[in-house]
Amino acid sequence: MTTRQQWLLVAGIVGGLVGVLGLGGYVLRDELFPVEVGSRAPDFTARTVDGSGQVRSIDDYRGKVVVLNIWATWCRPCIVEMPSFVRLQREVPDTNLKIVAVSIDDFVGTDSVNAFAKGLGLTFDILLDSLHTIDRRYQVTGYPETFVIAKDGTIRKKWIGPADWSSPANVALVRDLLGQ
Repeated sequence: MTTRQQWLLVAGIVGGLVGVLGLGGYVLRDELFPVEVGSRAPDFTARTVDGSGQVRSIDDYRGKVVVLNIWATWCRPCIVEMPSFVRLQREVPDTNLKIVAVSIDDFVGTDSVNAFAKGLGLTFDILLDSLHTIDRRYQVTGYPETFVIAKDGTIRKKWIGPADWSSPANVALVRDLLGQ
């Protein structure tokens, strides 16, 4: 075997190992990089349902305290929880607080989700992600699921299931993150 053939063999082996490691990292990414308290909030994009059709991303909320709720119109616990976000918004009327509810409804459009949100009296950003990209990026395990994200972009609270977001503890957390 010539020196050239030996180097080609070594390069092939190294390339194969890099490929296997890359594939393993992709397959195991949720285990290797879990979305949990203390981790950086993953980026996302979703459309607003207010008729403007704007695309929002995490960057649109940079420097704000974000309460990111993943929900669906068919999810009864999600619907029960929604008024507490309105109360939280009233309790903490700071412009640096952004409540963002992302609907993951598959078979309804923005008009339907918007009408549903208006029927509930929701006054915060409602987005639609019918492709469930936010589910995957945030490793959502059930609905509703809520993430409280600090101004620096780190997740400070992750809650699976409905909660009273206007409770004294949650209001205190948000006020603390806002520096009030």
